[in-house]
Amino acid sequence: MTQILQDTGMTVLTTLLSILALFLLTKLMGAKQVSQMTMFDYVVGITIGSAAAELATELEEPHKPLTALIVYGLVAVSISVLCCKSLKIRAAVTGRPVVLLEDGVIYRENLKKAKLDLSEFLTYCRIGGWFDLSQLQTAVFEHNGTVSFLPKEADRPATPADLNKNPSQSQVQTPLIMDGKLLSGNLRQAGKEDEWVRRRLLRQGYRNEGEVFLALWGGGEDLTVFPMEPGRKREAPGAGH
Repeated sequence: MTQILQDTGMTVLTTLLSILALFLLTKLMGAKQVSQMTMFDYVVGITIGSAAAELATELEEPHKPLTALIVYGLVAVSISVLCCKSLKIRAAVTGRPVVLLEDGVIYRENLKKAKLDLSEFLTYCRIGGWFDLSQLQTAVFEHNGTVSFLPKEADRPATPADLNKNPSQSQVQTPLIMDGKLLSGNLRQAGKEDEWVRRRLLRQGYRNEGEVFLALWGGGEDLTVFPMEPGRKREAPGAGH
C-alpha cells in the first residue's frame, strides 16, 4: 500500500512537471494556430507531446524525457530564429508557395508537388467562395497548407475607391460595458465618462448598464449594444427619450 501511494505521488509530481515544461516551451516557441503550422512545427509538436506524456508516467528516470523535451524545444526555437534570418533556410524548412492555377491554366505538375488532386483543389476553391473557376486569375498553394486566390479584375468585389468614394476610416471597437459592468480602464482610454455612456444607453432604451450584456464604442456618437436578455426590444440608436 505504501509503495502504491509513493508511486501515485511521484506520478502526480511528474505530471505537473510535464505540464509546466509544456507551458514554458509553448510560451518560448510562440502560439500558432494549426493552419499556421509548417510540417516541421507539426512534427515537433507531436514529438514534444509524446515526450511530455512519457515524462508524466516515467517514475524511475524522469530526467530523460525532460531532457528530450528541452532539446526539442530549443531546436525548434533555433530553427525559427534561423528562418527569420535566412531565406534559404526558410525555404528549406517551410517550403515555397506553388502556383496551382494561372490565367485559365491548371498546372498538373504543381498539383502533384502540393500533394493535391483535382477534387481537393476544387474543394479549396469552394471553401474560398469560388464556384466558377473562370473568375480566378491565380490560385497559390501556401506553405501552411492553405490556398490563396486572386480574382480577375472584373470579378473582384468593388471598393469605395472604384466608386470614387472616400468613406471615413473605421476604428477598432472598444468594449465599454461587459456583463452589465462599466469598464473603467477602457472608459479612461476612450476619453469617456460614465454619464456619457449612460446617456447613450438611455437613447437606445436601456435604463442602466445592468441591462446590457455588451456595449462597444467605435469612435462615433453611438454605442453598439447587446442586451442582457435575448429578445429584448430596444429603440434604434439616436432615438430621443
